[in-house]
Formats: sequence, structure tokens, C-alpha cells
Amino acid sequence: MITVKTVAPKSPAARAGILPGDIIISVNGHDVNDVFDISFYSKEKKVDILFHRGPELFTKHIKKGEYEDLGVSSDTFLMDDKRTCKNKCIFCFIDQNPKGMRDTIYFKDDDSRLSFLHGCYVTLTNMTDSDIERIINMHMSPINISVHTTNPELRTKMLKNPRSGEVLSYIPKLCAAGIKVNCQIVLCKGINDGDELVRTLNDLSLLYPGVESISVVPSGLTSHRCGLYPLLHIEKEDALKTLEIVSSFGDEFKQKNGVRLAYASDEFYLKAGIPLPDEDYYDGYPQLENGVGMITSMKAEFYDELNYVNEDYSPTLPREVSIATGAAAYGFISEISSSLEKALPGLKINVYEIKNKFFGESVTVAGLVCGCDLISQLSGVSLGDRLFISSSMLRDEGDKFLDDVTLKEAEATLGVKIIPTDSSGADFIRNIVTA
Repeated sequence: MITVKTVAPKSPAARAGILPGDIIISVNGHDVNDVFDISFYSKEKKVDILFHRGPELFTKHIKKGEYEDLGVSSDTFLMDDKRTCKNKCIFCFIDQNPKGMRDTIYFKDDDSRLSFLHGCYVTLTNMTDSDIERIINMHMSPINISVHTTNPELRTKMLKNPRSGEVLSYIPKLCAAGIKVNCQIVLCKGINDGDELVRTLNDLSLLYPGVESISVVPSGLTSHRCGLYPLLHIEKEDALKTLEIVSSFGDEFKQKNGVRLAYASDEFYLKAGIPLPDEDYYDGYPQLENGVGMITSMKAEFYDELNYVNEDYSPTLPREVSIATGAAAYGFISEISSSLEKALPGLKINVYEIKNKFFGESVTVAGLVCGCDLISQLSGVSLGDRLFISSSMLRDEGDKFLDDVTLKEAEATLGVKIIPTDSSGADFIRNIVTA
């Protein structure tokens, strides 16, 4: 059942007399519990809606356009509560947060609907056979799955959920039904690396083209792991071994199938101290949002846009601005900033590496830089007239850092306008020159 919060004016629901507060029970004879039920079962031109209004039960017959939305909304965009994670993964980043943060920071979602809508990764452990059939029937594709290992016993150990191994059978079932699957492997040193990684890559490759891509990302370890599983930091040698496995697998798979299928995240290359691959390596960047090929993509976009900087931009020079980034991207951001300075004499760009004191200095990605570290490390330094940060640092409608420091608070303390930017090379130049 779904409680209606708003009804769009002149929508099919409005024309039928549906009102806020009505409780929709079924659409065309099918029980409804979320936005997918509403959308899927109301796609016909003729729709019957059964609903409660107070104690009374009504049925409305609606005629609508073939692609016309029903026009109702609920308290949440899912029209249902998010499904929470029932695992206790040994590498879970949320368990490594310090105490005293806002409640939403500690919420763990594991919802296939969010995977379809927003690209979130799910483990499948809180799903049933009927959930899988629903995905197949509604063709909710693609689905992003956190696999980590195809060894059932090892997966149970890593996720600490007795269903972890058995639900691996859902993946071939989804693939056989035409649902595209993107897989993620969070690599934990001495646990699912080495031979276990080889096994996982080989097992998943048998499901191609159902399995469209596989990303391998390192486990993130903060300084707040008290009482948690004793994971080890991935060092340079570990990164090199992982890259060797993933690259060898990808080379062989591409020779046979035309794509690499598996890709290591940028962090492994930075940790190993070796150059990132070029654009052709990434086969169209199927796992860009997972940090795979992000630097290569931005670099290519940047240098392409740089060719037109004197034609398309009219900056007010001289100008001084600053960029704050995490330790991982510092070298790359410094490189492209220097190139932009050379292209536009009179432009000065200060690039600052923010060490993560909040989570621990082993956490180097820009997206986990917190407001407190930004403020403490940039107070009293030359920032110019703008400070640019990655928009990935912000949560809650883009106005709050993970540590609850707001964008306005950071601006007021540092005395500079802060501009969040996306990871696009063209946007990087556009913002630096004109924002």
C-alpha cells in the first residue's frame, strides 16, 4: 500500500479524483508497495486503481496516454522505506566512522531499487526469490552487485551473513534473463586477493555478456577501526600484484571478446606509483562512478578543452584561485593546474593537498575530505578570490561535509567563496576561468 502525499495537477490521478492522503492498494489488480509497482502496473492506457479514503474503499477507472505518468508521489521517492543492509562486512566503511556524527551517516542501505535508480551496489543478501523474479519481470536493468568473491564460504566470512554464499546463484539467474550486471570486488589484503581474485574474475567472466563489467577497488581503512576485523593496509607491492592479475586477465579477455571486462580503480595505480592507462583501456568507462578511469577521463577532457581556452574563454586576469583536494589526486590536479596557468599567463592556481585527519591519513580520496580538515589546513594561507573543491566532498543537497560542517560555515571561516565542481575536465577549466 502507498499513501499519496501529492497529486500532480491535470495528471491522470487528478482527473480520477485521487487526493493526498488516499491509500493506494492495487493498480490493475496488482498489489503496490513502491514507485516501481506504481510505474510498471500503470503503464497501460486503461488503469484501475483500488484505494482507501478513510474507512471507505473506492475503485477508479482511468484512461491515460501510453507514456503518461500516473501523477502521484509519496513521502519518499521510492514510495517505501529504504532496505537496510543485514550484513556485517569486515571492510564496511560505515562501521569505521567516528561516534557522534549525524544519524544518516550510519545508515546502511542494500536496496536493489537504489541500484537501478542511482547505481548503488547491493549484496543480494536481503533479497528473496520473489524479489529476483520481480527484477526480471520488470526488467530492472542494469543491477550493480557487490560480489567481492565467488567462493561461497569466503563470501560468508567476509559479509558475516549466512545467506552470502547461497545468493550468488541469483547472479547467473539474472544474467540468463537478460538483466545486465555490473560487479564490484572490494579487495581485502590476504583475504580475497591473489588466487581468490583470479577465481572470482574467472567465475564472473563465464557470465559475460550478462556480466558487463567488474571493478576491483581497495578496502578503505580509517583510524576508527577499534574492535573490528584486523584488516591490513594495501601497500605498493600489493597494488602491483593486484594490477598484474587484473591486467593479465583483461588482456586475455579482450583478445577473445573485444573488451577487458575487469578494471582496477585509480587508487591501485596511484598506490603502485605507475601511470594510469589511456582512454582505450577502459572500453568506454563502464565503472567511472566507482573510481575506475576517473583521472584518465578527466585528463583527456581537460587537454581537449585546453586547445580552445583562448578562443572560448575571456578570463579577467590577473587572477588568483585555489584548489583543495585529497592526497590521491594532488599530483594530477597540480599537473593540469600548471598546464592551465601556462595557457593563461596572469592566472595563478594554488593547489593544496588536504591530509585526512578526520578519518586518518590512509584515507586519501577527495570525496572523504571533511570540513574540519579543510578549515584547519587552509586557515591563514593564500586562497585568492575562489576556493574550488570536489562536489563529492558534500552531502545533504550539496551543502554539508561528512563531519556536519556546512559549506557556508567553511566559507565564513576561511573568508572565501567555495565552488564545488564535478570531475569533468571541461568543467574544471570553465570553473577556474569564469566562476
